[in-house]
Amino acid sequence: MLLTVTMSLLEGFGTTLKLFLLTLLFALPLGLIISFGSMSRITPLRWMTRTVVWIIRGSPLLLQILVVFYGPGLLFDLPLLPRFTAALVTFIINYACYFSEIYRGGIQSIPRGQYEAGQVLGMTKRQIFFKVTLLQVIKRIVPPMGNEFITLVKDTALVRVISVYEIIWMGESYIKKGLIWPLFYTAVFYLVFNGLLTILFSWLEKKLDYFK
Repeated sequence: MLLTVTMSLLEGFGTTLKLFLLTLLFALPLGLIISFGSMSRITPLRWMTRTVVWIIRGSPLLLQILVVFYGPGLLFDLPLLPRFTAALVTFIINYACYFSEIYRGGIQSIPRGQYEAGQVLGMTKRQIFFKVTLLQVIKRIVPPMGNEFITLVKDTALVRVISVYEIIWMGESYIKKGLIWPLFYTAVFYLVFNGLLTILFSWLEKKLDYFK
């Protein structure tokens, strides 16, 4: 029975892992682009970007999932997105906004004098960003990024609201068979995965210790 349950939960965890990885693949670069919009000298662009970020960060992710999945059909009479696609789009937008604030905080925490020193040396803005600023920014954003990664792992459980068969959905399905322990067993998968992420980010922090 344990083997059967484990294989079933692994199938659900595969969906969880797929959602996690694809969200990071698209949300990390998108978040950087959004952060540039939030820091833009063009006032309308800056305020528009910050307003979108405020709305996304200020509303529940669960609500956003429902809006993205049901919204097109109810508002514009369009066909519904596939369930996993709707979940993925929601997660990308949501986490890109959170990542953008982390990026913005990291970039703006670099002393202005370093930018000015790079300009005195004749470096372009692009060279200053990639050769002077970037590694220092990475060092500063690793801890908050680690927290967001772990939160993302747990947030994937919300997609069950639109019947995406992730790991908790699989564990809960056994309740109908009179078994509740598979539901608690799902916690082992989360704990192991988040434990590995914690180890990874601790290692990254140590590797970047030369920026002090």
